[in-house]
Amino acid sequence: MSGTLVLVRHGQSEWNLKNLFTGWRDPDLTELGVQEATAGAKALADYGIKFDIAFTSDLTRAQKTCKIILDGVGQPNLEVIKDQALNERDYGDLSGLNKDDARAKWGEEQVHIWRRSYDVPPPGGESLKDTGARVWPYYMTEILPRVLRGEKVLVAAHGNSLRSLLMVLDRLDSTKILGVNLATGVPMVYKLNADSTVASKEVLGDMSGAH
Repeated sequence: MSGTLVLVRHGQSEWNLKNLFTGWRDPDLTELGVQEATAGAKALADYGIKFDIAFTSDLTRAQKTCKIILDGVGQPNLEVIKDQALNERDYGDLSGLNKDDARAKWGEEQVHIWRRSYDVPPPGGESLKDTGARVWPYYMTEILPRVLRGEKVLVAAHGNSLRSLLMVLDRLDSTKILGVNLATGVPMVYKLNADSTVASKEVLGDMSGAH
């Protein structure tokens, strides 16, 4: 048996609350987001895991979620590697816009395609495929080798950067991933085999809050 990989989507951000496209913009967590991250931390503490390393994105909401979790499992001083390879997908011209305003400007169907298609990017932004193109190499070179050495690794990131990883871990194709949403603050615990395939997956909490 190899190591353990724990994925957590950041808690609710101020822009999630306002129904804005966020992408690479950098709003903070809401009070609810802090509570969600704290609940995730408690679930991991109850699970009994201790981490060897943590990875997070270049954005405040993921970094703060990471810190809350590490504080909650009693590892406030653990090394944390921050890299924009794990950032949320870049929504380009949609960033900062209310989703209803975007629908009024470009039409319901077009906005739905940008949000939910695999390979159609919004103007000036990234598709899920584009996001995966930076997440996958980073995972293969920086994160996976540590897990295969037997380390316990935390990744606190974003809905789309983590969905990219789920495509690899859960073997989801470009059609199946479109129906997958991740709840905020809910840890997913993967144990990997020596060949990097998944031996087991546990969700420590309620995924019904996914959006």
